[in-house]
Amino acid sequence: MSLKETITQQVKEAMKAKQTARLATLRFLQAAIKQKEVDERVELSDGDVLAIIEKQIKQRKESISAFEAAGRTETAEAEKAELAVLSEFLPEQASDEELMTEIKAALAEVAAQGVTGAPAMGKAMAILKPKLAGRADMGKVSQLLKAAL
Repeated sequence: MSLKETITQQVKEAMKAKQTARLATLRFLQAAIKQKEVDERVELSDGDVLAIIEKQIKQRKESISAFEAAGRTETAEAEKAELAVLSEFLPEQASDEELMTEIKAALAEVAAQGVTGAPAMGKAMAILKPKLAGRADMGKVSQLLKAAL
């Protein structure tokens, strides 16, 4: 079953269970997926759907920090609930050890190409992003990579 079909199934289950907050989040996600399909006139793959989910999660995290900074804890809690629903669709997250292994491998590959310094960061991220998409927060990967350089 594709990721899109799984989301549709979850919408039906949320309707039957009368989980209004979960249902609203899932419908918002479905709308974002549908909008992308209409804009690009293509059927989205699981990777494309995963990218949309990651974007939604990033938006929620930014909103949570903004609401907490403004003292709007109730709104921040609602965003955290949405974040939890969206996180269910991500694959298992990579461990720190796994991240460091991937980073070292990417740096070795970049060094073999003779790239050093600041350009190495961009080249390494280009290698890491497809490997770790959906399995790691790319901001964290960037920080670890910067520390490794």
